[in-house]
This record gives sequence, C-alpha cells and structure tokens, in this order.
Amino acid sequence: MAVHELYAYLCVRDAAAAIDFYARAFGARELFRLTEPGGRVGHAEIDLDGHVLMLSEEYPEMGVRSPEGLGATPVTLHLHVEDADALVARAVAAGGTLERGLQDHFYGERSGTVRDPFGHRWLIGHAIEQVTPEEMQRRYTALFESAS
Repeated sequence: MAVHELYAYLCVRDAAAAIDFYARAFGARELFRLTEPGGRVGHAEIDLDGHVLMLSEEYPEMGVRSPEGLGATPVTLHLHVEDADALVARAVAAGGTLERGLQDHFYGERSGTVRDPFGHRWLIGHAIEQVTPEEMQRRYTALFESAS
C-alpha cells in the first residue's frame, strides 16, 4: 500500500467508543479495524466525509499515549465544514464538551472548539469570507494594538 497523503492518527483509550462517538458527532463511517486477540484495537480507519482518520488504542509499553493518558493534548484538529453551528451542536449532543463557543473570526471563518470524550480538541469552522494573508495579518496586528 502506497500512501501519499497526510493523515491524522489519534490515540484513544477505547477505540470502539471513539468510533461510535465520531459516527454520532461527525457522521463518520467505519472503514475497518484490526483487533488483537485480547480485544485491543491496534488500528482503525474511519471516513469523515471523504477524509480518512486513523486511530488506535494506547500502547503505553511503546510510549503511545492518549490525551487521557497524558492529561492534556497539544494538538487541535481543524474540521472545516459547511455549517459549523450545526456540527458543533451535534458534537456536543453526542457527548463532546464545548470549550469555545462559535464566533466569527478575523481570518474569515466562523468556528468553535469542542473537546471529544477522549481528550482530543476539534476546531470546527466554516468560511464566512475570503481573506488574503496580507489582510489577515493586518487584522491580526490590529487585535494586539487594540488590546494595549
């Protein structure tokens, strides 16, 4: 198998529960999973509207830990959709925690942040305007100037 893309690969404590959550929250569809004889999921792939998300359970013996195992996550997954308001509401209804409510941002996106039950942070947004990098920088600089 030749892979020529970049995939997010999440580590979770309970892969079956995570796959179920991602189906309810984001409409994901399971493609397949590889399960050890003891039940631990070593690899699974789900489809998020044409995009593959890979996941596995923790392998602490190899240093592979989930956000729950680490107590934090430094990573945010940005899911760009048609209707962020609807998907954020769906993710929260499915068991996610709203970290940052939806709002319009200077970079031309409306977005909010949901933490899934497995500790992963999802920035869910949709475009509200096209903004050039130069205009984004101007607006970004203005944010700091108005704060001082």
